[in-house]
Amino acid sequence: MSSTIAKPNPLNISDRIQTRLHRGELKASQVDDFQQFLLEVDRALLHHRIILNNRYTDWFQYGEAKDVELKYFIQQFSVFSNQFLIAALQKVINAESLQQSRSSREILLNELGVIYRKLDAKIADSNLTDEEKDRQGDPELVSIEGTVDGGICRFKAAHFEWLIDVAAGIGLTFDEIGKRKHGSPATLHFCDELIRLYGSDDPNIAEGASFAVENWAAAGFWQELEDGLYRIKQTRHPQLKLAFFTWHNRVEGQHAGHTLEELEEVYFHPEFDRAKFLQGGAEILEAIAVFWDGLERDRQQPDQMNQFLQARGAQRQ
Repeated sequence: MSSTIAKPNPLNISDRIQTRLHRGELKASQVDDFQQFLLEVDRALLHHRIILNNRYTDWFQYGEAKDVELKYFIQQFSVFSNQFLIAALQKVINAESLQQSRSSREILLNELGVIYRKLDAKIADSNLTDEEKDRQGDPELVSIEGTVDGGICRFKAAHFEWLIDVAAGIGLTFDEIGKRKHGSPATLHFCDELIRLYGSDDPNIAEGASFAVENWAAAGFWQELEDGLYRIKQTRHPQLKLAFFTWHNRVEGQHAGHTLEELEEVYFHPEFDRAKFLQGGAEILEAIAVFWDGLERDRQQPDQMNQFLQARGAQRQ
């Protein structure tokens, strides 16, 4: 099995920008400047080492994580996932426009259990086996397209509840995951930087952080995690639930596409600050690297990892 993280496609002027140029809404010089900025974004953000070479997920994809390593990973990932809600709420609060507020609420409310509703949706196929629902997503609880506007809220559709199901498959309980007290220093650093940058009240910092986060999420690490977990499910833990990881793997590519649209919307505003955008993106990518590097370092210190889990009740004597 080879790594699923590939060199990102270069950023180019979209048909949307070409249309605005032809309509006279933008000047050719503005479009040229934007193309140069996209090249800078590509170099500075999309080729960051944590996007191109994540040592931890490259190892994890082979499904060789021992049970203690698997528990530690799920516990730390649950802290990041749950604490992300704070950053997402701040992004809603600090939105610069109604449309940005709605876009941010789409993400937050879906995290909390509001199911995306396709405007032209057909009746979902509910004749799936439990195994198919876990791999593809239960159509009664999940969708990767549409809008939360008019969607149904269900407790079991909340992303954290899917993580609870994953944790239960390896012997972790609700009170052993998701809280700050369960986070390692590296995990908590990442969470705090998400709140500071992704949820920043400086729109340029927040846009840069959001752009970087979504493109990191779309770069392939979800596939590596899914591959590793599926192999573990096949060989050791048939009861392991994977819906949290399979759903995110399917949806994140869409989010990255949306961030380019958002950048196109804000770039041509007089108040857009290129330097701050790149700063927000670069700083959040460094924080993401701290998180994954922490997991990579900790897995190579099994005694300390065991002690950490025991101190938080997740590794019983």
